[in-house]
Amino acid sequence: MKAVDPQELVVKIRRSVLDGHFAAGQRLVEAELCDLYQVSRSTVRQALRELVADGLVEVQRNKGARVRVISTAEAVEITEVRMVLEGLLAAKAAERVTPGQADRLLQIRHAMRERVEGHDPLAYSELNASLHALIQEIAGQETARTILLRLQGQLVRHQFRLALQPGRSTVSLGQHEKIVDAIVARDPAAAEAAMREHLRDVITQISKSTTPHVEAAVLAKS
Repeated sequence: MKAVDPQELVVKIRRSVLDGHFAAGQRLVEAELCDLYQVSRSTVRQALRELVADGLVEVQRNKGARVRVISTAEAVEITEVRMVLEGLLAAKAAERVTPGQADRLLQIRHAMRERVEGHDPLAYSELNASLHALIQEIAGQETARTILLRLQGQLVRHQFRLALQPGRSTVSLGQHEKIVDAIVARDPAAAEAAMREHLRDVITQISKSTTPHVEAAVLAKS
């Protein structure tokens, strides 16, 4: 077994959850994780403790660790917090955006429209995630980005259901175009308002869900 920093393993497991490799409710067996990542059992245990503290993993008595399942009510609460944080980041991005960064935003905006017109919601969802990540990068507010990473790690698969709803990509596209346009125009107030409007709509869609539990996943892709 190679020596690996437990924090490095935390990042790898979190990414596996966000990518859908580990599903909500799936057991995380220590021996299997050791084999998969070629690390020691003590490293796995320490990483799982950190993921439990983050809210991504839970430990069940006599059953061990598993990816935590999030209720619809909790998913709404998490997205409400995300709305505040991402609104702040959109405003910061509008204050700090450079011409080069503005061009990158517009390129993603154009590509998102092409995916909608090409009826490719999954590719659109990936670009959506890239856009949110770029906005966070431009904002340069590391505290908010760190908190968002933890929040996003607590939600798995639900966004795929939203993304595949008929007409969802078209609605989402218009919201994201408003966000990009406000940031490129260097209008912090408009950027924050547009981001909040978008995530308020995501909350509405989550609230309409009839599924009793939301699988943990990628509200970064909303």
